[in-house]
This record gives sequence, C-alpha cells and structure tokens, in this order.
Amino acid sequence: MSSKEDTGRKNVSHQTELYTEVPATCLPIVYSPEYNITFMGLEKLHPFDAGKWGKVIRFLKEEQLINDEIIVPAREASEADLLVVHTARYLNRLKWSVVVATITEIPPLLFLPNFLVQRKVLRPLRMQTGGTIMAGKLAIDRGWAINVGGGFHHCSSDKGGGFCAYADITLTIKFLFERVEGVARATIIDLDAHQGNGHERDFLEDRRVYIMDVYNRHIYPGDGYAKKDVEYLQKVELHCEGALNEIQPDIIIYNAGTDILDGDPLGGLAISPQGIIKRDEIIFTAARRRGIPILMVTSGGYQKKTARIIADSILNLHRLGLIGVEAVEGAGPSDVSFVISKSASGPQ
Repeated sequence: MSSKEDTGRKNVSHQTELYTEVPATCLPIVYSPEYNITFMGLEKLHPFDAGKWGKVIRFLKEEQLINDEIIVPAREASEADLLVVHTARYLNRLKWSVVVATITEIPPLLFLPNFLVQRKVLRPLRMQTGGTIMAGKLAIDRGWAINVGGGFHHCSSDKGGGFCAYADITLTIKFLFERVEGVARATIIDLDAHQGNGHERDFLEDRRVYIMDVYNRHIYPGDGYAKKDVEYLQKVELHCEGALNEIQPDIIIYNAGTDILDGDPLGGLAISPQGIIKRDEIIFTAARRRGIPILMVTSGGYQKKTARIIADSILNLHRLGLIGVEAVEGAGPSDVSFVISKSASGPQ
C-alpha cells in the first residue's frame, strides 16, 4: 500500500467561495433553507425526509440556541469545487435525468427535463456539499462545527448511489489537505447504519485517512453488524478510542446518521433516542478530551422524528459544553507526526 504523506506544500488549483471569512459572532453551524428538497411531491417517493434539515433548525430556534444571525449560511459547491474529487465524466453523467433517478432512488425523475432535476434535486445536494466543505474549515478554526445536512457517504469520486450524488466527506478532507497548513491526517467516524462505501473507496490507498465504520451488514450496501443500546454504546466508545489511537488526526469527520433509531425502515437497528444522544456525546467528548477539531454531518435517518432527535443531541452537546464558544479552547491541528494506518471496513 503506497503512502501519500503530506509534504507541507499546499496545491490550491482553483479559487473557491467556500473558504470565506466567517464573522466571530456566528456559531460554526452551517445551514441553508435551500438544503430542503420539495418538488411536486416527488421527494415523498423516497423514505428519506427531504425536509428534515429545516426542521432541525426550527427546533434549535425554538429552544433559543440559534437564530438566523448566528447561523453560517451555506454556499453551493461549484463545478470547480466538485472537480477536486469528482471526475468530469461523472459530473457529466449527472446531466442525464435517468442517472440522477438511479442515484436518488426516485424513478419518476427520469421523465423530467434535466434542468429541473438540476435545480430542484441536485442543487440542494450541492448546497449541502458546500456546507460540509465550509464546516470542515470552520472546525479547524473554531474547534468544532456542524453541518445540518451532508454526510453523503455512498458517493465516491466516480459513482453515486443511495441518495448520495456528491462525495462531501471526501471533498472536505481533500480541501483541508490542499488548503490548510497543519492538516495532514484525518479520521472518519461513520456511525450511520449503512456502510460508508463511498469515502472508503476514495481513501482506499491513502494512509493519511483512518476510517472507523460501524454499520449493519445486512442492509444496503453490504457489511456490518447491529447492536442494542448498551452493547452498541460500549462498542462505539471502545472503537472510537481505538480509532483515535491509530493516528493522531488533525480533524475528525463524524458522520452522525440517525437511521440507527429503533423502527427506522432502512437502518434495521434498535437504538433509542437517548442512545443516539449518548452516542454523539461519546464522540464529542473523545474529540474534546484530545483537543481534536470535529465536524459533524447529519447523514441518514428515515423517520419523521429524527429531526427532533438531532436537535436534542445538539442541545445536549451545548449543555455539556462540548460545543459553543467554551468548546473552542485547546482545539486545533496537531503538529505531531505519526505513521498512519487505515481501516476501510471498521471494527467487526
């Protein structure tokens, strides 16, 4: 396995609007109303709640954690941004409605003109992808960040699937490696119920990236395991510590899918809302204790109540001081060099 160790020289190939300055008065919570997909009811043909991101924000506003003035507005990832990871051939294939229908698992899209598919389906996904990239830089600057969206972990550089058209996690890491001094290693902790096969393909031979992936192998796309609350949380904590011991990452990308919730039609697991909240607490506590910047993306979740659980988890993190202004102190990129090892399949 060849090593692609960072040489300290950043290769910035294009101008981007995703790394703009963010006012200090803003919390590093990234969102745009354009995340939400609504188009002639077609979004209801997929079990994913295509409006859950806006519901999370509404709940956080109702609890007075945020308001419009302190949210970081997401920007759309441009074609040049996407080409940092995606092949031109793949992006051109998205100009065919039949391809987007297959990726998003919404068959009627194949009958629509592609300009409508681009505007009503792919643009929201590009907004979320831009939001994840922006949140990656914010996590380095502030110690933590949350994109209330993103987590398209089934998409790789040249293939989409499972409602994932853009590889936002891979893009975020590649942007950081290319543009931010002191960021040379990353750990992905993927706790969505589904295997993160997209970023696993992208980083298969990249020893700068270590992946911990806990998933249900009996569901799409193919490998993993399922646990109840106590055993599940014990294994998450154990393997989280193990993953962070493998390398000393400069950032953690945390794919916090809520499709592990009991009753989820696609996740096939049986974790309670309190278990999900505790799971997120475990990951943020480990990051805070080690002084590692962390970016959380919300990923999968196929029940209407998942938006409330995501909001409650964010509120819990804030109550515990794991996010907020007080959580920034002591975080930042590591300057210690380690030999990197990599796991593509996660703990078994």
